[in-house]
Amino acid sequence: MSRRQLSPFALLRPQPPRACRTLRRPFTSGANSTNSTNSSRRVNRAAIATISLSGLVYAMTCQKPIRLDARSLAELDERTKREKGVDEHSPMRLRMEEFIREQQKAIVFELEKLDGKSFREDTWTREKGGGGISCVLQEGNVFEKAGVNISVVYGTLSKPAIAKMKANHKNLADANELDFYALGLSMVLHPRNPMAPTVHLNYRYFETMKADGTPQAWWFGGGTDLTPSYLFDEDAVHFHKTIKEACDKHNKEYYPRFKKWCDEYFCNTHRGESRGIGGIFFDDLDETVADADNSFAFIQDCLKSFLPSYLPIMERRKDMPYTEKEKEWQQVRRGRYVEFNLVHDRGTAFGLNVPGSRVESILMSLPLTASWRYMYEPEPRSREQRLVDVLKNPKEWV
Repeated sequence: MSRRQLSPFALLRPQPPRACRTLRRPFTSGANSTNSTNSSRRVNRAAIATISLSGLVYAMTCQKPIRLDARSLAELDERTKREKGVDEHSPMRLRMEEFIREQQKAIVFELEKLDGKSFREDTWTREKGGGGISCVLQEGNVFEKAGVNISVVYGTLSKPAIAKMKANHKNLADANELDFYALGLSMVLHPRNPMAPTVHLNYRYFETMKADGTPQAWWFGGGTDLTPSYLFDEDAVHFHKTIKEACDKHNKEYYPRFKKWCDEYFCNTHRGESRGIGGIFFDDLDETVADADNSFAFIQDCLKSFLPSYLPIMERRKDMPYTEKEKEWQQVRRGRYVEFNLVHDRGTAFGLNVPGSRVESILMSLPLTASWRYMYEPEPRSREQRLVDVLKNPKEWV
């Protein structure tokens, strides 16, 4: 692909003949100029529209095929959102982006009500296209650290990156470079109270692009999982039951398949135990599984199920009494959480290796405090040991 940085306007609008360039807005002044000004504006808009349409037709018929690099596509997408908005006919990347922005606001609103403190909101942009909004709460009343982030990335995959990703995504094209688009909503909540579980959520969309900016390959991915320090069976059942109901609306095979995938993926293999008590996890949700619209509908139901799956648990656990020893156990379990994220998580590794990535947002998932104690083992037949037993042998909760 040509690496020239071209504006979408230049790509779609070849310069008109010199005679057309003499069109100018007439100069007017004084109170009686309003009608004349409005009339001239209408003429100008019609003329510009005619030029744009004729330019597009000319580009399609007389020039080489339009070629868009990642940055040019980012500019074109921003223009589309600004001028036309987003509807069911818009590209899937824009529909998914609009949806996760709405959900970020809804989730942050409910978490602020629960905690009583406000999130800090940081808006950031990437030079090559995209950006995001990071909403982070530290040292709150309920949450020691909580982050609800969205990110939008336009970029280019190198040949080694393509080869590595093809191990899990067979429909990627063989090429020296591939422009890509990735977006997602990521959330990790670390409560203060060791009786209240940590929760993780991520739903994302990824596509690689042809030279004209249309998708070459696409897929959805994501999931959510619960990581308690102290296990309450009723919480585990509620969490899994709510997720299963969202999955069953679309395909009754989704929950058992994605629950198993979650248990296998979120595993500290060097410890021989799962990170938490699971949930669902999936990747490669592409046209071989369902079409884009049905997959998007599934993602929407899963993400909307988060608040009903987690808030009732927090209402039960956030104010429970606990001891210093129980807080110490929470710190040890958080250490295991950090180990997984930094050693095994593909999303963290991918994000840190994208040029220009925002490291603070990527590492938002790490807890504010954690500990590593040498040869720390829970007492036999204790609540702590019961949790470890379940992490070593994942259960079916529903």
